[in-house]
Amino acid sequence: MGRLIEGEWKTKAAFADDDGVFRRQAVTFRDEVAPEDVASGRFRLYVSFACPWAHRCLIVRARRGLAEHIPISVVHWFMGDEGWTFEDGPGVVPDPDGAAYLREVYLRADPKFTGRVTVPILWDTKTGRIVNNESREIVRQLDTVFEPLASAPTLAPKVHREAIDQTITAIYEPVNNGVYKSGFARTQEAYEKAVTELFDALDHWEQVLSKRRFLVGDALSEADVCLFTTLIRFDPVYHHHFKCTKRRIRDYPNLWGFLRDVYQHEGVRETVDLHHIRHHYFGSHESVNPTRIVPLAPDWDLDAPHGRD
Repeated sequence: MGRLIEGEWKTKAAFADDDGVFRRQAVTFRDEVAPEDVASGRFRLYVSFACPWAHRCLIVRARRGLAEHIPISVVHWFMGDEGWTFEDGPGVVPDPDGAAYLREVYLRADPKFTGRVTVPILWDTKTGRIVNNESREIVRQLDTVFEPLASAPTLAPKVHREAIDQTITAIYEPVNNGVYKSGFARTQEAYEKAVTELFDALDHWEQVLSKRRFLVGDALSEADVCLFTTLIRFDPVYHHHFKCTKRRIRDYPNLWGFLRDVYQHEGVRETVDLHHIRHHYFGSHESVNPTRIVPLAPDWDLDAPHGRD
């Protein structure tokens, strides 16, 4: 895993701290698109189909009908010593300015940038800058600031927005980030703490979803999207790759039904690329999977009736 330091690319950055605990670094670009700057084609999303954080943005972009207004560039699934690249491959959408590596996009914005080179990125093509690279903030901007371009209902209605934000926060640390804390732990103690918190949280949301179809309100929301992008990766990847082996999502009747329900919503399935997802994790994390062998996909049917309606 690499990072930029004062504009220079450095490889082999550690996954975990000295105590064996994985701690995700904060992102750097946290601006918001000004309402007067919203225009079709002005902004571009840089994403990975493999990344759950970028996947959030792709789903909201699709569900809000913004695909024709906000083009995307898609990196290759493999992330090695050079980080994310635009190497040719199925599903890759090149950078329109010819970047070979995603870090070149960061260096356009800041030639002396220090930090991790991550997706998603919301890029302003007019000013040549990264507006934001925090997925949760990009999701909310797509859902609110880009309202004038949207052609489908919001995923963050004002009446539920506080509850949506509280739910996303509650899910993030034990579930969204919890799978990574389990998989990248470097001590038994750190691993067991993370994986216990993860399954305690999944048990909780299984109970919540036994009483309601969606996490907040009576329609798909940003909260559902943020849970979905972890759940869709759980059985194919996290269960064994990140040692989250206590249970599968298919062992939770309500979470499993919820997963299929969200997947079957219009526009969502088109954002799911299990080839990119599985090959990225098993092929890129040499410290976790030294052989880089990609296991066979689980035998599951995401199109089976979900029974949630």
